[in-house]
Amino acid sequence: MTTESVITGTDPKERAERGRALRSRVPRSAHGEFAPGPDRPDPITVLEEQSARRVPELVPVRYGRMSESPFRFYRGAAAIMATDLHATPTTGLTVQLCGDAHLLNFRLLGSPERNLLFDINDFDETHPGPWEWDVKRLAASLVIAGRENGWDDNESQAAVHSCARSYREAMRSFAGMGELDVWYARADAYQLQAAVADRLAKSARKRLTAGLAKARTRDSRQAFEKLTEVVDGHRRITSAPPLITPLAEFAPDEDRAALQAAIRELLDRYGQTLPNDTRHLLRQYRIVDMAHKVVGVGSVGTRCWIVLLLGRDDQDPLFLQAKEAQHSVLEPFTQPCLFPTQGERVVAGQRLMQAASDIFLGWQQALGLDERRRDFYVRQLRDWKGIPQPSLWTPKDLTEFARLCGWTLARAHARSGDRIAIAAYLGRGRAFDHALARFAPLYADQNERDHQALLDAIRSERVPARHDL
Repeated sequence: MTTESVITGTDPKERAERGRALRSRVPRSAHGEFAPGPDRPDPITVLEEQSARRVPELVPVRYGRMSESPFRFYRGAAAIMATDLHATPTTGLTVQLCGDAHLLNFRLLGSPERNLLFDINDFDETHPGPWEWDVKRLAASLVIAGRENGWDDNESQAAVHSCARSYREAMRSFAGMGELDVWYARADAYQLQAAVADRLAKSARKRLTAGLAKARTRDSRQAFEKLTEVVDGHRRITSAPPLITPLAEFAPDEDRAALQAAIRELLDRYGQTLPNDTRHLLRQYRIVDMAHKVVGVGSVGTRCWIVLLLGRDDQDPLFLQAKEAQHSVLEPFTQPCLFPTQGERVVAGQRLMQAASDIFLGWQQALGLDERRRDFYVRQLRDWKGIPQPSLWTPKDLTEFARLCGWTLARAHARSGDRIAIAAYLGRGRAFDHALARFAPLYADQNERDHQALLDAIRSERVPARHDL
């Protein structure tokens, strides 16, 4: 991080004064502005530039998924929004950014201590940058999700207000805490359930209870039962191309052995990035199968491998995922990557922002069959996971969820940035809340125009799309 020099050794009063002084240079109302100019990059060109670095056969899947709705498009359009956010007002106060803080990247996750936490999930784009960018990406996603549910913007803007207020008040709370208290802060899922129960309808409470229970079942054992089968007496990953393609089918015979050796070497060297105790644990497992996996929306086309390992016996599984890490979409608009590899960038950002990270989180490089060296980060495929389902929500549900997201994002930012200056800038009033509520629908409008541009590009055959996956 580059924020250390801003914070260390500076008096809290001076930091607060610095934050308040920024209001004269960047009024909080300015964050409600969004008016792209005539030199705005063509959104389809931005996507094409990303696609050039991806597996060609999977690029149509990415475009097909993004074409399904404006919200699906938004999930894959972090690079487009980065170009837009670069032109918006910022205070110059930097934090470690998630880089893709839309609402579906906030979910239930398992901690190493086997607690169920609510936290940020995806860090492919993590990079130092202006704190406002994450907040604006989250806010716009709330309005876009609301429109997908058929709500008017007033209903969704209530969620944006809730998010902004929660972020602002949480940052003020963290500003008054000591360093260790900030570091230990976390959102326990069951404590959150108790806190919001009185504000939710009966149906929402039932969904929440069921979601918490289901999240605890989404682990390597569940993946083992769902994604594998016994073939000729051996446990193998089930073939479901192109979404999951076992190595035996993915590469021709002459390349298969080399690819298998490369993945084995990747995992062996990745172990060197783990703490000693976790490295010892990893050695208790043996690799039994590998497959290529298509993941997400925005990530489709990046190289991603899942590896099945077995421990004590054939009923003791561990599923690891090695996912390609490319340059953050934020890097062209901020500063060069501070790490030797993009995989280490992702891991470092995740560990800095999350309250608790996967014990198997690590990174390494691998040489592909095309002799190109690529960066990867590795984690468990599933380690408890509860994914939000906004299509089932009421506007009140979205407002409560937005409040949790605002607190969580503030906690993540407070760990790396000058929380005292940010809190002082935001203040106790609602000026920033109102500004964010103006920005979100403006950007939702832009996202709809960009989504239509993709539909037009598919219709004109400028870009290929596959719609059945």
